[in-house]
Amino acid sequence: MDGNRRWAQQRRLPTLAGHRAGTENIRRIIQSFADRGVAVLTLYAFSTENWSRPSLEVRGLFRILREVIGRETAALHEAGVQVRHLGSLEQIPPALARAIRRGVERTQDNRKLILNIAFNYGGRRELTDAVRRIVAAGTPAAAVDEQLVAANLYTAGLPDPDLIIRTAGEMRLSNFLIWQAAYAEYYATATLWPDFGPDQVAEALADYARRQRRFGGRTPE
Repeated sequence: MDGNRRWAQQRRLPTLAGHRAGTENIRRIIQSFADRGVAVLTLYAFSTENWSRPSLEVRGLFRILREVIGRETAALHEAGVQVRHLGSLEQIPPALARAIRRGVERTQDNRKLILNIAFNYGGRRELTDAVRRIVAAGTPAAAVDEQLVAANLYTAGLPDPDLIIRTAGEMRLSNFLIWQAAYAEYYATATLWPDFGPDQVAEALADYARRQRRFGGRTPE
């Protein structure tokens, strides 16, 4: 969800105004994807690299996220959305960590749409954590295969993403789902995240629908 800070800069607003606008946009985007039959949606909310931002900005973002989680959890639950957290809650302020856990627990039985929130998430850290779990289990090297690695990722049990959307013109992977995205299609738009709405969702999905997917050079049957 890129472009919050640029959105604020263009309007001569404080950086946190951009983050607030970005979080306020989440509900309508979830609804847009749900209306189009998407079963699993992952939002990249805060990366492990984002800790390098100014501490005032990070604390402000955490405060906004806690407010949003507290306000939106009930609505997501009523809409049948199951919330999952991808990442680590280490270093996260206790009140925010509790809010995340409550949201996950309250919605765990919902089935209409699975919403993954990648928060304090990094693809390399995810792979490192998976390897550590495999080693800690005493698994012999000969028994390690792709299925075992996938079963130890944060996304265990979920399908790999079909489409990854980058807003604000970004054209890099940025340590996001680097194992799972091996054959995902990519779509980039110059639209900043706070301005990314239902029309842009429809455009991205229409572009994806026109593509002929290939897996390792092979066209699926």
